[in-house]
Amino acid sequence: MANNSILTNPEALIALRNLERTNRTLATTQNRVSTGLKVTGAIDDASNFAIAQGIRGDIKALGAVVQGLNNAKGIAKVAIAGTTSISDLLQTVRQKLTELSNEGITTIQRAILQSDFQQLLSQAANFIDNAVFNGVNLLDTTGASPNINTLSNINGGTLTLTAQDLRTQVGSLAAVSLGSASSAQAVLATQFSDLQSVVNTALGSLGAEARALELQTAFLEEITDATEEGLGNIVDADMARESARLTALQVRQQLGVQVLGIANQSPQILLGLFQ
Repeated sequence: MANNSILTNPEALIALRNLERTNRTLATTQNRVSTGLKVTGAIDDASNFAIAQGIRGDIKALGAVVQGLNNAKGIAKVAIAGTTSISDLLQTVRQKLTELSNEGITTIQRAILQSDFQQLLSQAANFIDNAVFNGVNLLDTTGASPNINTLSNINGGTLTLTAQDLRTQVGSLAAVSLGSASSAQAVLATQFSDLQSVVNTALGSLGAEARALELQTAFLEEITDATEEGLGNIVDADMARESARLTALQVRQQLGVQVLGIANQSPQILLGLFQ
């Protein structure tokens, strides 16, 4: 008989240790299955958890940068829409100025054309007034609207949206005198030409800057996806393996309980000696 003592049961102690080891491993596996993670805290794997936390911080920072870029894209697109509307309007403005440059029109006709001209310029000013996104108007620098510098990466790089002074040029054209054909011709060559040049420059600048924002946003989204994939490689559990391990450990747990029960019955044999 291997056990001759009722105070010490080595077989039961061994069975208990093995059962406790199985229970700990089973708890770890169940945690992985329930969370989908093989590293949930520093206790699981201190170095990989620290690395994962740093990567999670990078992902959140990238999300904030993308959000800022999307906001800047909204500002740019509204500014482009306002500038494009003014550009389209300038075609009719030029038509009116050309008609006013004709010495053969009557005084009444000139007055009507001047009124149309002013209405068109008022509409251009209205386009500028409404080219606002999130409180920013890139087309009106009279209110000290600055250039918009937006973070383009988590290292502090920026992309700039350049403010365009269309308000001043529209106001200058609206203030001209068109009382004669010669004055209309002079306006065509000066104030109108200046405004058209400013509008064309603004369209080119804003378009290029908006495209840069689009490209950077797409790039950061790809970087974020790749970073999340890399994070998954570090902390995600292999669910197929964990499922198989869970089943095996449950069987081991049941067997361990049975073995412990058998070992605990060994001292009962000693009772036979006293019968």
